[in-house]
Amino acid sequence: MDDRLHLSTDADVLVAGMLFFDAVFADLHGAPVLGEEHWTRHFAWTPGGIANFAIAAARLGASTDACAAVGDDALSDLCRSSLAAEGIGTDLLRTVPGWSVPVSACLGYDGDRAIVTGGTESPVALDDLLPARGGRVAALHVDATTADWVRASGDRGLRVFADVGWDASGAWDPALLDAIDGAYAFTPNDREAMAYTRTDDPVRAARALAERVPLSVVTMGGDGVVAVDASTGDEVVAAPVRVRAVDATGAGDVFCAALAVASLTDLPLRERVDFAALVAAITVSRPGGASTAPRAGDLAPWLAANPAAADPDRFGFLATSLLSVTPATAGRTT
Repeated sequence: MDDRLHLSTDADVLVAGMLFFDAVFADLHGAPVLGEEHWTRHFAWTPGGIANFAIAAARLGASTDACAAVGDDALSDLCRSSLAAEGIGTDLLRTVPGWSVPVSACLGYDGDRAIVTGGTESPVALDDLLPARGGRVAALHVDATTADWVRASGDRGLRVFADVGWDASGAWDPALLDAIDGAYAFTPNDREAMAYTRTDDPVRAARALAERVPLSVVTMGGDGVVAVDASTGDEVVAAPVRVRAVDATGAGDVFCAALAVASLTDLPLRERVDFAALVAAITVSRPGGASTAPRAGDLAPWLAANPAAADPDRFGFLATSLLSVTPATAGRTT
């Protein structure tokens, strides 16, 4: 048996799920047309999937470990080395001989993105990769196989930020949400939230989801964010940070990572949501997916350079709480 099954992590943030290799084509003029070739100057490659969470969290100052399957091919090696270059712990990456991480072409236009992915899902269930003990917070792509780990981790006090992902079947079976039981937070976008809750309004969807998790956060793209804290009854509707969306690849993942990092502080809910919204907005204003996620020290200068993006008083907390927003580096995987 692989002894990595017995590893634990004391990093601030554990991210776990599927790892992808993303080829990002941003700021296109429109959808590709059959028989035509489209060029863009805004192209980048980057590890994607759970790497979006990991890169964003690490750049905000949180010690971060990534848990996923990788192949034994050149693309998998490139993903591993790229994560390591960001200071992300890679000891929880399991090499699967003969398999390769899936490749996604991410096409950005009209303020959103479309994705085409080639490859196969990991032959190793995430439940077989997860460490016995994990971090202070975890961002997880959950499914039925991870339910026991999520519940047990919640019982130990680990705050799990859960993502169930897009339902390609279109059924949006609410039973799939059983996988988030025991999680601390669920952060779907508005389309996902309304589909799972059978509602037609993001605020009602967020309230319904708050009956399942302590913190329900629904992102609404250019319309902002709604968050409901079931433990306090606090409800926050945050305005968007005004940017031109150049590349929306990984925006939701970056938002979730920033929210998870902010949860390590004593910031109130509104400021945690605003912090995450700012980090995500800066990311989507640049081409390259999560590879363009900002560092903590970039936030205040960006706001100063972009005064029309938001009310300056909204982010005053960055001047006094920035050190508390970026937690001290913890230990690595052992």
